[in-house]
Amino acid sequence: MEVKTVHLELESGLREWCQGESLDEDHVVLVLVPKGTEVAQIEETMETVKALGRVRVRGRMYNKKVDRLMVLCECRERVDPTKVPTDVQHVSTGISWPVIMSARSSATEGDAPESFEALFHTAPPTSSPESIIRAMGDVLTKMDKPSGENSSYRRLRMFSGTLPTPAGEETLEHWLEQARLMVEESDCSDKEKRRRLMECLRGPALAVIKAIRTAEADVSPSKCLDAIECAFDTAESGEDLYFKFRLMQQEKHEKLSDFLKRVEQSLTKVVRKDGIPTSRVDAARVEQLMRGAIHSDLMLVQLKLRERKQNPPNFLELLTEIRAEEEYAAARVKLSASVHRVKANNDMDSHQTDIQSLKAEIKELKSMVDAMKTKPLKPVDHDKESFPSHQSPKIESCENAEIVALKKQVQRLQKKVSSKTAKDYD
Repeated sequence: MEVKTVHLELESGLREWCQGESLDEDHVVLVLVPKGTEVAQIEETMETVKALGRVRVRGRMYNKKVDRLMVLCECRERVDPTKVPTDVQHVSTGISWPVIMSARSSATEGDAPESFEALFHTAPPTSSPESIIRAMGDVLTKMDKPSGENSSYRRLRMFSGTLPTPAGEETLEHWLEQARLMVEESDCSDKEKRRRLMECLRGPALAVIKAIRTAEADVSPSKCLDAIECAFDTAESGEDLYFKFRLMQQEKHEKLSDFLKRVEQSLTKVVRKDGIPTSRVDAARVEQLMRGAIHSDLMLVQLKLRERKQNPPNFLELLTEIRAEEEYAAARVKLSASVHRVKANNDMDSHQTDIQSLKAEIKELKSMVDAMKTKPLKPVDHDKESFPSHQSPKIESCENAEIVALKKQVQRLQKKVSSKTAKDYD
């Protein structure tokens, strides 16, 4: 009874919703979908019913009783209950979505679809192991929420094919890389992949895809990307790309790991254009790394790549080894710089000590010179002294010579201080 009551409430709500949105009940259906389902997935799934024609979502509302989203869908064709099923299956997961039609369109008013009744189905109360296992199976079956891969995705950046690349757009190489990753890794349908590609194209690029779809409506997403690459990329053959790959060289101050990444990007293009067989990718990568890494000879010797040419590592293994060697080399340089800085500081301290000592000696000598200049001469008593008068000039000349010697010593010490100070600044 509860199932039928809820179904009648949904039919009544559908009529009121149509009046509020000014929609024709004969061209509207209500579908119950899990929470988190994207609008694009709903429209794509409902358009699998050919009797509905083109379908567009006009509103969404959560219903607590059924724990689902009620989605109001407008159809191009008139809803015929004899042609429209009471439930549809999601294109990716295969989960059934109940479809509610208005009482005016449905010939069996109040009848609920089986998938709708399954939402209220509960296992009979029993404690046997078989019933518990059966109940667990029913619970797992009802856990039909789509994964994050199907419900959301990171939108690609815009690409128009205009040169130079306008602000806010991606270059062809980077855009193709992201687009191919989406096409290869996404679990959604080809139609959804085409929609994602076309929503980020404009200008000449969008015109190319429209021209292809005019000739082939169900063209695959991979062919769309091939057409974009053919229209806007260089017309070089696989042999031309392989020749450019063999001419690659490491730039000055470029890390070996960065050079390896450039080599890998070029090698990927060569493989895509059939310029080299896939079986020779690892060997070609190692050969070009040894050939073009002209600024990392020592690191190549440490990696021992020549001895490993018969069994070359793949890209990830090689990148890991190179990064480890680069970090080890950076640590050695840092340690060497630290040791040199400590030694320089010690030398600086010894120079400062010598300078302070010399300055102290200069100060002491200057004080001695000043003292001798200001020292009063003792009066000479000719009566008491028996020295002859001609010895007085000799005594005075000796004192002057001592002052001159002290001044010269002060000058020499000052020169030593100046030379040590100059060395410290150097």
